[in-house]
Amino acid sequence: MASGSIARVAPGVPRFYPRIRAGTIAKHGVLILVGLAVAYPFYFMVTSAFKDLLEATKNPPDIFPAQLHPENFVEAWSRAPWGRYFVNTITISIAITIGELATAALAGYAFARMRFRGKNVLFTLFLATLMVPSEATLVPNYVLMSPSKVACFGLPCLNWFDSYQVQIVPFIATAFSIFLLRQFFLSIPSELADAARIDGAGHLRFLWSIALPLSVPALITAGLITFLGSWNAFQWPLIVTTRPEFRPVQVGLSAFRQEAGSSYHLLMAASTFVVAPIVVLFLVAQRYLVQGIARTGIRG
Repeated sequence: MASGSIARVAPGVPRFYPRIRAGTIAKHGVLILVGLAVAYPFYFMVTSAFKDLLEATKNPPDIFPAQLHPENFVEAWSRAPWGRYFVNTITISIAITIGELATAALAGYAFARMRFRGKNVLFTLFLATLMVPSEATLVPNYVLMSPSKVACFGLPCLNWFDSYQVQIVPFIATAFSIFLLRQFFLSIPSELADAARIDGAGHLRFLWSIALPLSVPALITAGLITFLGSWNAFQWPLIVTTRPEFRPVQVGLSAFRQEAGSSYHLLMAASTFVVAPIVVLFLVAQRYLVQGIARTGIRG
Protein backbone atom coordinates (compact mmCIF):
# COMPACT_ATOMS: atom_id res chain seq x y z
CA MET A 1 0.00 0.00 0.00
CA ALA A 2 1.38 3.39 -0.96
CA SER A 3 2.38 5.87 1.71
CA GLY A 4 -0.38 8.28 2.68
CA SER A 5 -3.19 6.11 1.32
CA ILE A 6 -6.26 5.48 3.40
CA ALA A 7 -6.80 1.89 4.50
CA ARG A 8 -10.22 0.56 3.64
CA VAL A 9 -11.98 -2.49 4.90
CA ALA A 10 -12.39 -5.09 2.19
CA PRO A 11 -15.92 -5.94 1.17
CA GLY A 12 -17.39 -8.80 3.14
CA VAL A 13 -15.14 -8.27 6.17
CA PRO A 14 -17.31 -7.61 9.25
CA ARG A 15 -16.76 -4.42 11.17
CA PHE A 16 -16.70 -4.44 14.96
CA TYR A 17 -18.35 -1.58 16.81
CA PRO A 18 -18.22 -1.12 20.57
CA ARG A 19 -21.45 -2.23 22.16
CA ILE A 20 -22.98 -0.18 24.92
CA ARG A 21 -24.70 -2.52 27.28
CA ALA A 22 -28.07 -1.70 28.78
CA GLY A 23 -26.63 -2.25 32.26
CA THR A 24 -23.97 0.42 31.69
CA ILE A 25 -26.56 2.91 30.50
CA ALA A 26 -28.78 2.17 33.50
CA LYS A 27 -25.85 2.48 35.90
CA HIS A 28 -24.79 5.84 34.52
CA GLY A 29 -28.39 7.01 34.52
CA VAL A 30 -28.78 6.15 38.20
CA LEU A 31 -25.47 7.87 39.03
CA ILE A 32 -26.55 11.01 37.19
CA LEU A 33 -29.88 11.09 39.02
CA VAL A 34 -28.22 10.57 42.40
CA GLY A 35 -25.63 13.24 41.58
CA LEU A 36 -28.35 15.73 40.66
CA ALA A 37 -30.27 14.92 43.84
CA VAL A 38 -27.15 15.51 45.94
CA ALA A 39 -26.11 18.68 44.11
CA TYR A 40 -29.52 20.35 43.99
CA PRO A 41 -29.54 21.58 47.65
CA PHE A 42 -26.19 23.29 47.04
CA TYR A 43 -27.45 24.79 43.81
CA PHE A 44 -30.60 26.00 45.57
CA MET A 45 -28.50 27.55 48.34
CA VAL A 46 -26.18 29.42 45.99
CA THR A 47 -28.92 30.67 43.65
CA SER A 48 -31.11 31.78 46.58
CA ALA A 49 -28.15 33.74 47.96
CA PHE A 50 -28.24 35.93 44.83
CA LYS A 51 -32.02 36.57 44.93
CA ASP A 52 -33.95 39.29 46.67
CA LEU A 53 -36.30 38.51 49.55
CA LEU A 54 -39.46 38.11 47.46
CA GLU A 55 -37.82 35.90 44.89
CA ALA A 56 -36.07 33.79 47.55
CA THR A 57 -39.39 33.03 49.26
CA LYS A 58 -41.24 32.29 46.03
CA ASN A 59 -42.91 28.87 45.84
CA PRO A 60 -42.11 27.06 43.64
CA PRO A 61 -38.66 28.67 43.39
CA ASP A 62 -37.23 29.92 40.13
CA ILE A 63 -34.37 27.90 38.71
CA PHE A 64 -32.31 31.00 37.91
CA PRO A 65 -32.35 34.38 39.68
CA ALA A 66 -34.14 37.08 37.71
CA GLN A 67 -31.47 39.55 38.82
CA LEU A 68 -28.24 38.94 40.71
CA HIS A 69 -27.87 40.57 44.14
CA PRO A 70 -24.27 40.09 45.34
CA GLU A 71 -24.88 42.73 48.01
CA ASN A 72 -26.63 40.00 50.01
CA PHE A 73 -23.22 38.61 50.99
CA VAL A 74 -22.05 42.03 52.20
CA GLU A 75 -25.19 42.57 54.24
CA ALA A 76 -25.09 39.08 55.74
CA TRP A 77 -21.41 39.48 56.67
CA SER A 78 -22.04 42.83 58.37
CA ARG A 79 -24.86 41.51 60.57
CA ALA A 80 -22.73 39.05 62.58
CA PRO A 81 -19.10 38.76 63.77
CA TRP A 82 -18.21 36.31 61.02
CA GLY A 83 -14.55 37.23 61.06
CA ARG A 84 -14.27 36.09 64.67
CA TYR A 85 -16.26 32.95 63.96
CA PHE A 86 -13.96 31.98 61.08
CA VAL A 87 -10.81 32.65 63.11
CA ASN A 88 -12.14 30.46 65.92
CA THR A 89 -13.12 27.67 63.54
CA ILE A 90 -9.83 27.69 61.64
CA THR A 91 -7.82 27.73 64.87
CA ILE A 92 -9.79 24.87 66.41
CA SER A 93 -9.86 22.77 63.23
CA ILE A 94 -6.13 23.10 62.58
CA ALA A 95 -5.26 22.29 66.21
CA ILE A 96 -7.51 19.22 66.24
CA THR A 97 -6.15 18.03 62.89
CA ILE A 98 -2.51 18.37 63.94
CA GLY A 99 -3.15 16.73 67.31
CA GLU A 100 -5.11 13.85 65.83
CA LEU A 101 -2.54 13.18 63.11
CA ALA A 102 0.21 13.09 65.73
CA THR A 103 -1.62 10.66 68.02
CA ALA A 104 -2.86 8.55 65.09
CA ALA A 105 0.62 8.27 63.56
CA LEU A 106 2.20 7.13 66.83
CA ALA A 107 -0.59 4.75 67.83
CA GLY A 108 -1.09 3.41 64.30
CA TYR A 109 2.62 2.70 63.93
CA ALA A 110 2.71 0.94 67.30
CA PHE A 111 -0.22 -1.30 66.35
CA ALA A 112 1.24 -2.03 62.91
CA ARG A 113 5.01 -2.43 63.38
CA MET A 114 5.71 -3.01 67.08
CA ARG A 115 5.27 -6.11 69.21
CA PHE A 116 4.02 -5.88 72.77
CA ARG A 117 1.84 -7.92 75.06
CA GLY A 118 -1.90 -7.42 74.67
CA LYS A 119 -1.62 -5.58 71.35
CA ASN A 120 -4.48 -7.43 69.67
CA VAL A 121 -6.78 -7.05 72.68
CA LEU A 122 -6.03 -3.35 72.95
CA PHE A 123 -6.58 -2.83 69.22
CA THR A 124 -9.91 -4.66 69.46
CA LEU A 125 -10.96 -2.29 72.23
CA PHE A 126 -9.96 0.65 70.03
CA LEU A 127 -12.14 -0.66 67.21
CA ALA A 128 -15.01 -1.23 69.63
CA THR A 129 -15.10 2.49 70.38
CA LEU A 130 -16.14 3.08 66.76
CA MET A 131 -19.49 1.50 67.62
CA VAL A 132 -20.08 3.83 70.59
CA PRO A 133 -22.23 6.81 69.52
CA SER A 134 -20.90 10.26 70.34
CA GLU A 135 -24.02 10.98 72.41
CA ALA A 136 -22.91 8.32 74.89
CA THR A 137 -19.72 10.25 75.71
CA LEU A 138 -21.38 13.66 75.71
CA VAL A 139 -22.36 13.68 79.38
CA PRO A 140 -18.99 12.35 80.74
CA ASN A 141 -17.08 14.91 78.65
CA TYR A 142 -19.44 17.66 79.81
CA VAL A 143 -18.88 16.76 83.45
CA LEU A 144 -15.10 16.65 83.00
CA MET A 145 -15.09 20.13 81.48
CA SER A 146 -17.48 21.56 84.07
CA PRO A 147 -16.52 24.29 86.58
CA SER A 148 -14.21 23.26 89.40
CA LYS A 149 -17.01 23.28 92.00
CA VAL A 150 -18.22 20.02 90.41
CA ALA A 151 -16.35 16.92 91.58
CA CYS A 152 -14.87 14.60 88.95
CA PHE A 153 -14.12 11.29 90.69
CA GLY A 154 -13.28 13.20 93.85
CA LEU A 155 -11.03 15.72 92.06
CA PRO A 156 -11.85 19.21 90.78
CA CYS A 157 -13.02 19.30 87.17
CA LEU A 158 -11.13 21.14 84.47
CA ASN A 159 -13.33 24.26 84.31
CA TRP A 160 -12.67 24.75 80.60
CA PHE A 161 -16.01 26.21 79.52
CA ASP A 162 -15.77 29.12 77.08
CA SER A 163 -12.26 28.32 75.87
CA TYR A 164 -10.44 26.86 72.90
CA GLN A 165 -9.12 23.83 74.76
CA VAL A 166 -12.62 22.58 75.59
CA GLN A 167 -13.27 22.27 71.84
CA ILE A 168 -9.85 20.78 71.02
CA VAL A 169 -8.63 18.38 73.70
CA PRO A 170 -11.53 15.85 73.66
CA PHE A 171 -11.06 15.26 69.91
CA ILE A 172 -7.30 14.99 69.37
CA ALA A 173 -7.44 11.18 69.27
CA THR A 174 -9.95 8.99 67.42
CA ALA A 175 -10.05 5.29 66.68
CA PHE A 176 -10.84 5.85 62.99
CA SER A 177 -7.64 7.80 62.25
CA ILE A 178 -5.57 5.29 64.20
CA PHE A 179 -7.13 2.43 62.25
CA LEU A 180 -6.63 4.21 58.92
CA LEU A 181 -2.92 4.86 59.48
CA ARG A 182 -2.38 1.43 60.98
CA GLN A 183 -3.72 -0.16 57.80
CA PHE A 184 -1.40 2.00 55.71
CA PHE A 185 1.65 1.23 57.84
CA LEU A 186 0.93 -2.49 57.39
CA SER A 187 1.32 -2.05 53.62
CA ILE A 188 4.90 -0.75 53.96
CA PRO A 189 7.35 -3.54 53.00
CA SER A 190 9.10 -5.10 55.97
CA GLU A 191 12.37 -5.00 53.99
CA LEU A 192 12.49 -1.23 54.54
CA ALA A 193 12.22 -1.72 58.29
CA ASP A 194 14.94 -4.37 58.21
CA ALA A 195 17.26 -2.11 56.23
CA ALA A 196 16.63 0.79 58.59
CA ARG A 197 17.28 -1.45 61.60
CA ILE A 198 20.60 -2.56 60.09
CA ASP A 199 21.57 1.10 59.68
CA GLY A 200 20.87 1.66 63.36
CA ALA A 201 17.51 3.45 63.02
CA GLY A 202 15.01 2.96 65.81
CA HIS A 203 11.23 3.02 65.59
CA LEU A 204 10.91 6.79 65.83
CA ARG A 205 13.59 7.34 63.19
CA PHE A 206 11.95 4.84 60.84
CA LEU A 207 8.54 6.43 61.44
CA TRP A 208 9.76 9.97 60.81
CA SER A 209 12.15 9.32 57.91
CA ILE A 210 10.48 6.48 56.01
CA ALA A 211 6.94 5.62 57.14
CA LEU A 212 5.46 9.12 57.27
CA PRO A 213 6.84 10.27 53.87
CA LEU A 214 5.36 7.14 52.31
CA SER A 215 2.05 7.73 54.08
CA VAL A 216 1.25 11.16 52.68
CA PRO A 217 -2.02 10.03 51.00
CA ALA A 218 -3.24 8.40 54.22
CA LEU A 219 -2.21 11.42 56.29
CA ILE A 220 -4.05 13.77 53.94
CA THR A 221 -7.11 11.52 54.04
CA ALA A 222 -7.18 11.38 57.84
CA GLY A 223 -6.45 15.11 58.08
CA LEU A 224 -9.18 16.02 55.60
CA ILE A 225 -11.80 13.91 57.39
CA THR A 226 -10.75 15.34 60.75
CA PHE A 227 -10.73 18.92 59.49
CA LEU A 228 -14.16 18.46 57.92
CA GLY A 229 -15.58 17.05 61.15
CA SER A 230 -14.08 19.90 63.17
CA TRP A 231 -15.40 22.53 60.76
CA ASN A 232 -18.92 21.09 60.95
CA ALA A 233 -18.93 20.60 64.73
CA PHE A 234 -22.09 22.04 66.24
CA GLN A 235 -23.53 20.16 69.21
CA TRP A 236 -20.47 20.14 71.48
CA PRO A 237 -19.44 23.79 70.90
CA LEU A 238 -23.06 24.84 71.41
CA ILE A 239 -23.25 23.40 74.93
CA VAL A 240 -19.74 24.35 76.15
CA THR A 241 -19.54 27.92 74.85
CA THR A 242 -21.72 30.91 75.61
CA ARG A 243 -19.62 33.82 74.32
CA PRO A 244 -19.10 34.70 70.63
CA GLU A 245 -15.35 35.11 71.25
CA PHE A 246 -14.97 31.32 71.36
CA ARG A 247 -17.85 30.07 69.24
CA PRO A 248 -17.14 28.44 65.85
CA VAL A 249 -18.82 29.27 62.59
CA GLN A 250 -21.54 26.59 62.73
CA VAL A 251 -22.83 27.87 66.06
CA GLY A 252 -22.57 31.40 64.69
CA LEU A 253 -24.65 30.35 61.69
CA SER A 254 -27.34 28.99 64.01
CA ALA A 255 -27.39 32.26 65.94
CA PHE A 256 -27.55 34.19 62.67
CA ARG A 257 -30.54 32.08 61.59
CA GLN A 258 -32.44 33.19 64.68
CA GLU A 259 -31.45 36.81 64.09
CA ALA A 260 -32.13 36.89 60.36
CA GLY A 261 -35.58 35.37 60.83
CA SER A 262 -37.41 35.19 57.52
CA SER A 263 -34.60 36.82 55.52
CA TYR A 264 -33.91 33.63 53.61
CA HIS A 265 -31.72 35.32 51.02
CA LEU A 266 -29.33 36.51 53.74
CA LEU A 267 -29.39 33.12 55.44
CA MET A 268 -28.52 31.42 52.15
CA ALA A 269 -25.70 33.91 51.58
CA ALA A 270 -24.28 33.18 55.03
CA SER A 271 -24.59 29.44 54.45
CA THR A 272 -22.76 29.80 51.14
CA PHE A 273 -19.64 31.46 52.52
CA VAL A 274 -19.64 29.03 55.46
CA VAL A 275 -19.64 26.00 53.13
CA ALA A 276 -17.33 27.47 50.46
CA PRO A 277 -13.96 26.82 52.25
CA ILE A 278 -14.78 23.15 52.77
CA VAL A 279 -15.83 22.71 49.13
CA VAL A 280 -12.59 24.31 47.91
CA LEU A 281 -10.53 22.17 50.31
CA PHE A 282 -12.21 19.00 49.10
CA LEU A 283 -11.69 19.87 45.43
CA VAL A 284 -7.99 20.45 46.07
CA ALA A 285 -7.43 17.30 48.15
CA GLN A 286 -9.85 14.83 46.57
CA ARG A 287 -7.09 13.07 44.61
CA TYR A 288 -5.20 12.32 47.82
CA LEU A 289 -8.44 11.30 49.52
CA VAL A 290 -9.11 8.63 46.90
CA GLN A 291 -5.51 7.40 47.02
CA GLY A 292 -5.52 7.20 50.80
CA ILE A 293 -8.74 5.19 50.96
CA ALA A 294 -7.69 2.88 48.12
CA ARG A 295 -4.22 2.10 49.45
CA THR A 296 -5.39 1.27 52.98
CA GLY A 297 -7.69 -1.45 51.73
CA ILE A 298 -10.86 0.24 53.03
CA ARG A 299 -13.92 -0.06 50.85
CA GLY A 300 -17.07 1.91 51.51
